[in-house]
Amino acid sequence: MNIIICGAGRVGFTIAKLLSEQGHSITVIDQSSEDIQKINDSLDVKAIVGKATYPSILEKANANETDMIIAVTRNDEINMLICQIAFSIFNISKKIARIRSQDYLNPKFSRVYNKENLPIDVIISPEIEIARSIQRKLEAPGALDSVPFAENQIRLLEILIKDNCKLIGLKLNELTNKFPNLDANIIAIIRGDKSFIPKKTDQIKENDKIYVIINSSQMAETLEAFGHSEKISKKILIIGGGNIGYNLAKNIEDSLEGVRVKIVEKDKLRSEYLANELNNTIVINGNGLDEEVLSEANLDEAETVLALTNDDEDNLMVSVLVEKFAKDQKDVEDKRTMALINKPNYSLLQSSLKIDDLIDPRMNTVSSILKHIHKGTIENAYTISNGEYEVIEAEIIESSELINKELKNSNLPDEIRIGAVLRDKKVIIPKSDFIFQKDDQIVLIVKKDTVGVVENLFRLSSV
Repeated sequence: MNIIICGAGRVGFTIAKLLSEQGHSITVIDQSSEDIQKINDSLDVKAIVGKATYPSILEKANANETDMIIAVTRNDEINMLICQIAFSIFNISKKIARIRSQDYLNPKFSRVYNKENLPIDVIISPEIEIARSIQRKLEAPGALDSVPFAENQIRLLEILIKDNCKLIGLKLNELTNKFPNLDANIIAIIRGDKSFIPKKTDQIKENDKIYVIINSSQMAETLEAFGHSEKISKKILIIGGGNIGYNLAKNIEDSLEGVRVKIVEKDKLRSEYLANELNNTIVINGNGLDEEVLSEANLDEAETVLALTNDDEDNLMVSVLVEKFAKDQKDVEDKRTMALINKPNYSLLQSSLKIDDLIDPRMNTVSSILKHIHKGTIENAYTISNGEYEVIEAEIIESSELINKELKNSNLPDEIRIGAVLRDKKVIIPKSDFIFQKDDQIVLIVKKDTVGVVENLFRLSSV
């Protein structure tokens, strides 16, 4: 597929890297010669310095032969204009734009995004995506992440194996005997700086991050089996009332009953806006780095503290203050901390600062975009391990070469692992004699350079 990416920041760079590694023909456009130089030095893609709103620059990027354009510059209006020009002049069939402003995202004005007005096929809003991601984490206490697939019947859980886990040292093929009623399948492990699809004889080790495909109805039992019995937080403190903090508080109000939320926001006008827009959330105008403000916000009672300001350093400092406060109150084990971090190097500080979870907005946005790029009946995709793997949901149709084949005879590469199947609303963890049928919804993991094989397996037609 020929794809133009407009914007060479962190998101644009990551998308270009992943898509070029999957065999797509990529062209990146950005006004910054420095960012384009980084692309040229690091990636095997075409890179152009220039304004992506100029038709001559898009023409230089072979827009006439392009299948898709992805506009992820830092400016909403520029991303919108890029899509308009891509459609009006070059008739590019699929147009994706990153849009941040809440006003543009108001459902009341959604009719503006159509072919007659503003032809954007897919709108990606990082702040909304991140708020949803954080909410999923809150709904699965003990998991680092929780991602729904197959109409929420199947979930992907990311779980940290701590020293209290009774399964440490156990081989994967022994798990079924130990938990015969649990529909769970470990599809990937991150161990140190290495990630891999495990074999049946691999063991679970302390500090592993494991990715488990489960039956959604068994989330609590699965987490408990892996040593996590944390309860859903009922008292949540958010530091930073920007778009992420606002969307998260609103989501919690709408869907998590009995959960009390407080937001600390230092901008007075923004605090007033939040207080007017939110119904059951207490808004405190003050600096989240001020211990008196944290005391006023009853930090000692908060079960989860989320540092969601626009400043990475502030978010790290808030987490340090929470740790100090909790130590003084002797309830350090009971508090969960999450911090929003844009600079990837700060992830090295996570363990030393004792932050439970770092939220990387870049990978949330990348995952949102990737699921719109795959061909065939691929309905959903989620990126893990910095893009090394994708967890994909797809449907078996008549033309698929998997139909009526046993799993053991399907000749799937080692870089692909079937995690679970939804058939007639029943979740199945497939064994080697499992036979694929039409209309099966499959959730699988695939290494980034094997995605093309998956697209062929789940193609729309046999052509």
